Amino acid sequence: MTATAKPIDFLWFIPTSGDGTYLGTTDLNRGPEIGYLQQIAQAVDRLGYTGVLLPTGVSCEESFVTAAALSAHTQKLKFLVAIRPGTASPAYYARLASTLDRVSNGRVLLNIVVGGSPAELAGDGIHLEHDERYAHADEFFHVWEELLETGSSTFEGKYIKATNARLGLPPVQAPRPPLYFGGSSDAGIEFSVGRVDKYLTWGEPPALVAEKIAKVRAAAAKRGREVSFGIRLHFIVRETDEEAWAAADKLISKLEDETIREAQEQFVNQSDSVGQKRMAALHGGRRDKLEVSPNLWAGVGLVRAGAGTALVGSPKTVAARLREYQELGIETVIGSGYPHLEEAYRVAELLFPELGLKRDEQRAGFRNEFGAKQIFAGGSHGGNLKVVSGS
Repeated sequence: MTATAKPIDFLWFIPTSGDGTYLGTTDLNRGPEIGYLQQIAQAVDRLGYTGVLLPTGVSCEESFVTAAALSAHTQKLKFLVAIRPGTASPAYYARLASTLDRVSNGRVLLNIVVGGSPAELAGDGIHLEHDERYAHADEFFHVWEELLETGSSTFEGKYIKATNARLGLPPVQAPRPPLYFGGSSDAGIEFSVGRVDKYLTWGEPPALVAEKIAKVRAAAAKRGREVSFGIRLHFIVRETDEEAWAAADKLISKLEDETIREAQEQFVNQSDSVGQKRMAALHGGRRDKLEVSPNLWAGVGLVRAGAGTALVGSPKTVAARLREYQELGIETVIGSGYPHLEEAYRVAELLFPELGLKRDEQRAGFRNEFGAKQIFAGGSHGGNLKVVSGS
């Protein structure tokens, strides 16, 4: 990390729809069992990640309920909880957000999710066209914010009507928990710059991210506002570049061409998300076009909706790529890797030192009476402690 670079705010992902060793297959799959999700949350809390993202969708465990369960087993970890306007009233979501903020002692972040599959949205009772959903969201969060900040709201709009809505108990964070948002469409950007604190982008090549950041900054400036920026990326970090690329190949080694074709058709035909179309366009469903920028690998996006790119390489290589995004204005990283428990350790142990981030210093090891550092190597009754000199 350069002397002038600020440390990156690094969050991790809670796989509430399941996890696994391979993409696109049931081999070595792990369901979203709460004990496993708790393992991940406790690990990343101890390893030094600042928070976790919990997604939303019909295939996911409910984000607020899961965050409440995990908050009881963590200490510092923040919970970036997905909130989809239209699935419940703004008053109800205000109560959810305020209660979770109090239960977790001020550890709530809110991730606004407006887009997605029109079919899934219709199942949730949302029957609005793409741009209309953002107009609806603007009215929704007008009421939601008033309730969190003042305790009451009366509003009559085209989509939302609230008559003397009340919030009995305020959140811990004043005036409200921070709002995050990711959306690439013009309507999404216009909505975001009027309201959110942090704008998120998926992991596109740096030149495309730079264009998007410039567009968002200009739109925010017209509103007299500033927003900060974050990026959503997968990570495949190993001790060498060669090992990392081998791990990337392994991740999709059981992925069949027919599975890729079906997934890509679904992304194109069943989603009106501009961001999803941008992700799919990076590789076009082709296995031979997956390195879309130096060390930026789009293999995850062959079958996974949403964030589909990973940074692949050694700690020094991946840190260098992250610094390129940092120089564009990225301050927050929301990472993930398959499986999420093991990869959380790899990223913390290998990448964090290159980024100047602290991790679990309490377990770094002891020194003997001669100043030598003991290395835990496991095995015998005595722990098979090896002793080496130096720091």
